[in-house]
Amino acid sequence: MKILVVGLGYVGTANAVLLAQNNIVTCFDLDFSKTESLLKGKSPIEDKEVTEYLSSKKLNLTASKIYPSDKDDFDFAIIATPTNYDIDTNQFDTNSIEKTLENIHNSNSKPTVIIRSTVPVGYVKKIENKYPNLEIIFVPEFLREGRALKDSLYPSRIIIGSHSKKGKEFAKLLVDSSLNKNVKTIFTNSTEAEASKLFSNAYLAMRVTFFNELDSFAMSRNLNSEEIIKSVSLDPRIGDFYNNPSFGYGGYCLPKDTKQLLANFDKVPQKIMEAIIESNVMRKDFLGSEIAKLKPKIVGVYKLVMKVGSDNIRESSMQGIMKRIKAKGIKVIVYEPLIKEKQFFNSEVYQDIELFKKDADLILCNRKHSELNDVQDKIFTRDLFNQD
Repeated sequence: MKILVVGLGYVGTANAVLLAQNNIVTCFDLDFSKTESLLKGKSPIEDKEVTEYLSSKKLNLTASKIYPSDKDDFDFAIIATPTNYDIDTNQFDTNSIEKTLENIHNSNSKPTVIIRSTVPVGYVKKIENKYPNLEIIFVPEFLREGRALKDSLYPSRIIIGSHSKKGKEFAKLLVDSSLNKNVKTIFTNSTEAEASKLFSNAYLAMRVTFFNELDSFAMSRNLNSEEIIKSVSLDPRIGDFYNNPSFGYGGYCLPKDTKQLLANFDKVPQKIMEAIIESNVMRKDFLGSEIAKLKPKIVGVYKLVMKVGSDNIRESSMQGIMKRIKAKGIKVIVYEPLIKEKQFFNSEVYQDIELFKKDADLILCNRKHSELNDVQDKIFTRDLFNQD
């Protein structure tokens, strides 16, 4: 199959590398640096498996610096462009998807369009009316930042928002390229597929906020949070996973997906969706106050990324903590190798880790790291189990 992948973020890059094992894949991104990186055989994202596959596997993969011309006759076009949440419209900004659809619509090539960007519930039905000559299928992704290719190679499930022949063909492409040949594949209508994505992420956000609220309770009552969580998690219905406290959920998916799902609940009774978002805000308020009680003069923020192996600082919960303690008049300095500027929101950015550790009298880290082993007495973290 000839496949076009538009968007070289986590989803697009992982899909491109996965499918290039058995198909001819062409990639395009408006960010030329990502395109150039792929043309040089380097990963445009922080992902261990992508780097390994680009260097060691025989992949039929290329990247185009311009949108592919009409002569390119693709079987499938995968759209994996960003859909950030727009607080003004109270929904996802789907302009990047529509621009790509317009390009495909105006070309001679009429591939089956696979949307892997996250969209509002009911989006595909609406957009199909605008482009009746295109078959558009929503296929939700369930990938982790930094492990996107691994999750593509070993998918937990494959959801195809179509019962069509082309939908079944694409499902087979995913299975044939994966290392989990027994993966459960479910074919649904597009709207059910869209809802399954948003509800999956809302549940994960709810689980994060549950254990964070448990941790806040334990901190307030001077109890051992780790012992309580271990005891609760021994119940097989709850399970010993996704239970490590943090400064709050953040990253690419959970913040925007919970807000979008809440917007989709318009005129439908709900309490949980709203509470999830409010709880995440409350967690940052609580931790900001707890940090201020320690009366630090200079607080060092060790990395803004949400977890190990990620290069994403967008919607980082650490930024929320920073705002709260700075509002209390506490000086904040930052160590984040991904930031090349000298300042981040008026806080000095350090490139020297040793100088950073020396100058800060309290260091915040969402997830522990061996770089900080020699300053354990300065550390403030809620990472109890040394895992994401």
